[in-house]
Amino acid sequence: MNGLDDLDDGDSPRTTGLPRLWARSYAMRYGSARRVELAVERRMRTRNTLRYRVAHWPVWVWVYFIVPGPLTAALFAGDASRTTLAWLVLVLLGTATAAAQGLLPGTEPAPYILRFGDALPNPLYRRVNYTVAWSVIVSFATINLVGLIAAVATGRWQMRQTYTAWYLPMVVLIGVLGLLGVLPRARRTTKYEGLDRRYFYGSVWVVTVSQCVLLALWKILPPTRDNDRWKLIAYATALVVMGLLARYGLLPRSRPILTGTVARAD
Repeated sequence: MNGLDDLDDGDSPRTTGLPRLWARSYAMRYGSARRVELAVERRMRTRNTLRYRVAHWPVWVWVYFIVPGPLTAALFAGDASRTTLAWLVLVLLGTATAAAQGLLPGTEPAPYILRFGDALPNPLYRRVNYTVAWSVIVSFATINLVGLIAAVATGRWQMRQTYTAWYLPMVVLIGVLGLLGVLPRARRTTKYEGLDRRYFYGSVWVVTVSQCVLLALWKILPPTRDNDRWKLIAYATALVVMGLLARYGLLPRSRPILTGTVARAD
């Protein structure tokens, strides 16, 4: 197909009757990516099902719940409080209200973007929500790395103090970048959605996997200097490996969608 080498295994869903878990991808160099997707092959829809909309709500519950970084750091350190519970209740109510009105990405009654490459105005709710999501993605990954390096260098575990000192300045910086419209999916226009989607989900993959690795090791290994070195090595390795996989488009939703082909964004 136009020089694209389809390396997916198995028959087409049209012949097997089984749905695909991920969109078909093709081996092709596109920037740093090694695989691409063709939006024309993705099923077109004009409305989001109720199941689809509801499924996106817990994602945004989690995003907004961990927004107060120092509070989240205290929670994972085993220091939950009434403030934590009150914040969770507030987030549940706020996100449920926003989701019911279609003001969280993925909870809209109908997809906003149908043709990648069209320069549509990016709605304010998308810009705000994706800016918040980027603040969580970048801040937690960076501060955890800094905290681990400090623990290895000094022999003292001061992650909560690191969050207290670093978190707010980073969130403010990312908020400014969102306001300026330079963050993927938080731009003023949807023109670059075919690539912005890749950058966003690639970052989600990187941070989610690396944070899970770090959390597991933090629970398993006591905070000694030698163990902290292993935590740092494992965490940095997860960041690099997952980052490369996302860069090359080898992870679901991390592949560029070629501009000008028609489909829905999610």
